[in-house]
Amino acid sequence: MNTLEVFGAQLVMSLIVFSMLAKWSVSPWLSTKPLKIALMILIAPHALRHLGLTFLVPSVVEPSLPSSFALTAAYGDFISGLLAILALVALRRDWTSSTPIIWLFSIVGMLDLMNALSQAEAVPSLAGTWYIPTFWVPILLVTHVMIFLRLIKHQAR
Repeated sequence: MNTLEVFGAQLVMSLIVFSMLAKWSVSPWLSTKPLKIALMILIAPHALRHLGLTFLVPSVVEPSLPSSFALTAAYGDFISGLLAILALVALRRDWTSSTPIIWLFSIVGMLDLMNALSQAEAVPSLAGTWYIPTFWVPILLVTHVMIFLRLIKHQAR
């Protein structure tokens, strides 16, 4: 297997595993919780998206990592993480604007992930950051979908 094939296999396998866990265990359990608590649990991993700033650390990534990828992935993650923290605070304090803040966070966060994943040319240069898209991104994708589904279901009521 070449580098892109290994990357793709790891990304897809992680996405499958986290999707199964979400469907079989996490989602049924969250269904027993109030919406506010369920959303806080799903948003919490995104508050750690400052980890994406690692793409800017020269000793961790290959020098050949395209700066266009490093900058957009790092700052997209950082902004998404800040929005996640804002969403958590909004939920905790019962702000009337919490739902629009959660929508904003989740749309921005999902677009950031899609943008980063669309830049396959960066994969061979990820070096020590390889775990972010192959392990962490699938968790973030699954939780974004779960957030969207809960928001849509709540608004339908």
